[in-house]
Amino acid sequence: MAFNQSAGPPASARQLERLLELLQKAGHDNFRSARGPMGFTQRQGNGKFTRDEADALIAELEGNEHDPTAPSQPQSSARLTNDERSVQSMPSGVLAAELQRRGWIVMEP
Repeated sequence: MAFNQSAGPPASARQLERLLELLQKAGHDNFRSARGPMGFTQRQGNGKFTRDEADALIAELEGNEHDPTAPSQPQSSARLTNDERSVQSMPSGVLAAELQRRGWIVMEP
């Protein structure tokens, strides 16, 4: 099998449409933005799936849609930068002091 080629017939347009709809409900803009969090290959990140891959992903995403134990909102930590993660883990007092040192006015919510 050649590099970046799928093993099987390509997914139908209807399957790709349904898969994209489910990914958007899960908080992703497109196949490429879902690549890291969903574990897609480069080929899949470009929207190229086999019929079997598309069926499996659709079943998984539809299962999460009706699964009460699944997280209700997409994991936003996958989209955070290292700086954003650092700021989130910082105690509020330290963050407020740093903002005040930089000239910001800070007040509690």
